[in-house]
Amino acid sequence: MVEKVIPIRLDEGKGLSPSIPAQLIAANPLNKDTRGRPLRDLRISVTDRCNFRCTYCMPKEIFDKNYPYLSHDELLSFEEITRLTAIFASLGVEKIRLTGGEPLLRKNLEVLIEMLAKIKSATGQALDLTLTTNGSILRKKAVALKAAGLHRLTVSLDGLNDDIFKKMNDVDFPVTDVLDGIAAAQEAGFTNIKVNMVVKKGTNDQEIVAMAKHFKGTGVTLRFIEFMDVGSSNGWDMSQVLPSREVANRIHAVFPIEPIEANYPGEVAQRWRYVDGSGEIGFISSVTQTFCHECTRARISTDGQLYLCLFANTGFDFKTMLRAGKSDLEIANAVMMTWAGREDHYSEIRGSNTIDLKGIRKVEMSYIGG
Repeated sequence: MVEKVIPIRLDEGKGLSPSIPAQLIAANPLNKDTRGRPLRDLRISVTDRCNFRCTYCMPKEIFDKNYPYLSHDELLSFEEITRLTAIFASLGVEKIRLTGGEPLLRKNLEVLIEMLAKIKSATGQALDLTLTTNGSILRKKAVALKAAGLHRLTVSLDGLNDDIFKKMNDVDFPVTDVLDGIAAAQEAGFTNIKVNMVVKKGTNDQEIVAMAKHFKGTGVTLRFIEFMDVGSSNGWDMSQVLPSREVANRIHAVFPIEPIEANYPGEVAQRWRYVDGSGEIGFISSVTQTFCHECTRARISTDGQLYLCLFANTGFDFKTMLRAGKSDLEIANAVMMTWAGREDHYSEIRGSNTIDLKGIRKVEMSYIGG
């Protein structure tokens, strides 16, 4: 049973940074969930639309021209996203990641980034603002994103071979345009760029070493993600999962690598570096090496639902609270109540084989963000 939240005083004005004293946050046990995990990272989906039809995320046979995407009025406005972000920041959130769908399809996204860049964390520091994109229109947007205050970028790229990449994005989009977007981001001044490669056994795993070779020594951090059963439409099967340890072994056989310490507690990717000092790579292994026990992430869907796990099937409606005129204090207490009752550890359950997960409908990644 979740305890009643003790009200915490927030600034009730119209400023962008309602505040809770940092020492009060640290002392408040309700800032942790039932497994003792604090809330530190918030991922916000700004659109449920994408111009790719990646088979592991938005397969074309489901996300076709008749798919019921959200209308503009159903989306959180920039002002609503900013207000929610400020409240979450007051409760201890330090990192904001904008996702989708493809977030750069949201018109004037740089305006939202500029608004979010003005928000301070509970400790008075600027929030860590980052964005995940498929890179398709990054060339056009890179300069504006940097000028607006975006700190970091993550680009999805599942191979360098055009035939393989086009088969995976399923819209005949060429690799060269994504690489051009990454180059544009570097030219714009982004120095901390990550590239995520989802590895599907038998589909693109032959691209592992080629990807490592291409990005080695470029300053770009390449990360390999195990194919996950996100949503209910990607046809996931364990036989298509290539364990991260095998990916690491393939790379190590060509370019020796060694593990290094995480940047911070709860970091998703396991960090490795090339022994010759030419950069680092990462492995995200939520299937074979679960990290539920230290997950500090929550997600806001495109229409303002709060999800406590990437594999959740139920959200908590905060858009209604925003549009019903609830105060910052009321919304903050609702967030804390929701987080305090969090028990989610889906990846551990999947790995334990103690529960039959077949038939369980999970929210689609294009709606909740990655």
